[in-house]
Amino acid sequence: MDTETEQWDETVDIVVVGYGFAGAAAAIEAHDQGAETLLVEKNITPGGISICSAGGVRIARDRDAALAYLKETNAGTTPDEPLAALAEGMTTIASFIEDLAKAAGANPVTNWMAGTYAFEGYETFGFISIADYPGVDINEQYPHVRALRGGTRMFAVVEHNVNARGIPVRLSTAAERLITSPDGAVIGVLLRDGAGTKRVRARGGVILTCGGFEASTEMQAQYWQGKPVLPHAYLGNTGDGIRMAQAVGADLWHMWHYHGTYGMRHPDPNYPYGMRLTKFPDWVPGEKDPENVPAFFAVSQGKRMPWIIVDANGRRFMNEYPPYLQDTGHRDMEVMDPITQTHLRIPSWLILDANGLAAGQLGLQTYNDPEQSFIWSADNSQEVDLGIIQRADSLEELADLIGASPRSLNETVERWNSQCAEGEDRDYGRMKESLLPIQQPPFYTTALRPIVGNTQGGPVHDGRQRILNPFGEVIEGLYSAGELGSVFGHLYISGGNLAECFVGGRAAAREAFGRAAASG
Repeated sequence: MDTETEQWDETVDIVVVGYGFAGAAAAIEAHDQGAETLLVEKNITPGGISICSAGGVRIARDRDAALAYLKETNAGTTPDEPLAALAEGMTTIASFIEDLAKAAGANPVTNWMAGTYAFEGYETFGFISIADYPGVDINEQYPHVRALRGGTRMFAVVEHNVNARGIPVRLSTAAERLITSPDGAVIGVLLRDGAGTKRVRARGGVILTCGGFEASTEMQAQYWQGKPVLPHAYLGNTGDGIRMAQAVGADLWHMWHYHGTYGMRHPDPNYPYGMRLTKFPDWVPGEKDPENVPAFFAVSQGKRMPWIIVDANGRRFMNEYPPYLQDTGHRDMEVMDPITQTHLRIPSWLILDANGLAAGQLGLQTYNDPEQSFIWSADNSQEVDLGIIQRADSLEELADLIGASPRSLNETVERWNSQCAEGEDRDYGRMKESLLPIQQPPFYTTALRPIVGNTQGGPVHDGRQRILNPFGEVIEGLYSAGELGSVFGHLYISGGNLAECFVGGRAAAREAFGRAAASG
């Protein structure tokens, strides 16, 4: 959108669009640099999808080791420069978070935990998170959030720091379009709130920290093969920042890649989120502890997965427990059958027996949404009553429920049980320590679909968080941070997006402030 520079309703140094971890980090850094900063959020509450996270920010001891690992996870889809900037930032971001925690009166903790895959450099990584926040009841402060509480504790800390600095925050205020000068530089943004639209000039530029597109069915349909994919936690990420950046010439990357798994749909159409199955620990392929058992099992005391997954024909088709289930668990479901022109694996079907159901809570729900209140029952009885989990007295009856051949399902379960007895999944290589037979009636099933936690795609940026056009040229005055155009283009490292929020948010703020200072 071109404009005459005189026509402004308001002028600041930097406008930050989106109030999750990335937006908070950018606003705090911009303020501390001396910039007049405005932080806007289209939702009625802050937090975005950040507040739903586990709250662990990836850190690293060594920059070169971290870079080597990040390069392996991206399979050549991301240039070295932005990866190197993230790797460097991972070695220094802990002190920034520690300072935020100290100012808020919270207690941070550092745990050194290797990367998800045994790539070069994986042992350099750890997490920093907020262990506890004395005097703050996060359930009372964020009653609309159902999540792993590490994310709410971390967000409470950053929100305290935003408020303590007096940074102007405008909720229920959506960014609609970027405003450019005749030479294409971003010089402002069009904002809309309940009173109408306002043209805000940004001397240093606009920082987009408004998340991805997991809640946009239209964008999902254009970029992903599998359909439908259920959003996991937040309906506010509808690709606004991507569209605004595209409108001023931004290139895109990683649009196919989303952080996802498999899970269930609630029968109530007013509950819009997919529900994950209970979280199993991540594990590192090839890594062994002294007892020659995968390291995560030593921690979890041999917790075994009580289910298998079958397709519409009653056939097993995947390793149900890949190393990072919450990132890649969905991928085997998205294959289109060209003969039937259907997704035979959407839905897929979870198969377990009475022992598996009795092993503990089967599902988890996560959301940042004041309109929701659903909580999964500890013994799964509520979900059986609701029909989320269906019961059958025999495998033949279970096959009827899912529309599969009884013979096919019986053969699948018999083969699975024999492989459990042998201690080896010969079909898909599931880790032997996770194998659990399915033998004790009644049997249970639930329909499974791909679930998106968050997307990684969006505008391309360089190592200084500057958004680039398709020719690799900088779009002056436009920056991004967080999962909006994440560097992760093939495999993800847990906590990596949160590192991008803090590292990238601060870097974008410094760049924008330098531009504002240069403008006088």
